[in-house]
Amino acid sequence: MFNIVKRISTVMILVVMMFAMAGCGSKGSKELDNYKTSMTEFYDKLAYLNEAMNAIDPDSETAKIQLLGYLDEMNEAYKVMAAIAIPDEFSGISDIAVEAAGYMQMANETYHMAYDGEFDEDSEMLASQYYERANSRALVMLQVLHGEVPEGDGVTVTTEEPGQFATIGDGSEGEASEE
Repeated sequence: MFNIVKRISTVMILVVMMFAMAGCGSKGSKELDNYKTSMTEFYDKLAYLNEAMNAIDPDSETAKIQLLGYLDEMNEAYKVMAAIAIPDEFSGISDIAVEAAGYMQMANETYHMAYDGEFDEDSEMLASQYYERANSRALVMLQVLHGEVPEGDGVTVTTEEPGQFATIGDGSEGEASEE
């Protein structure tokens, strides 16, 4: 039951570790500093929830309730993240933030359909796909925040000039999107 969530959440641990080790730069405006702080809080919350979900005893009578509670919290964290004002330096990820929150919302609803009452394997598989999409978008955002060119299945990067990509310190602008 929890194998799919555990496999996917392992990716989130790696994402959080990358974010914690590298940060997303320090030059810039107060808006940029606030965004950096907010995103750090978002990734820290995901790390906490990931650890909590992985610590659930699948044989416990309350396992489903615990899992759904953590997924509810994760859904709220994604909603808060998507509502954060994105500074101009990262305007290219605004759509990705909204998509990530939307996919997490669908994942949460579908996990509830899978685990509330009688177990529904089809809903669990669909929820897993939504969860994966939300997390892959969070990873793309993380890559952009680090000044990296995002990579992955379905990721398209568009820049203003060939070979240019926006980072915090260089003042150029670029966009990333995930299809």
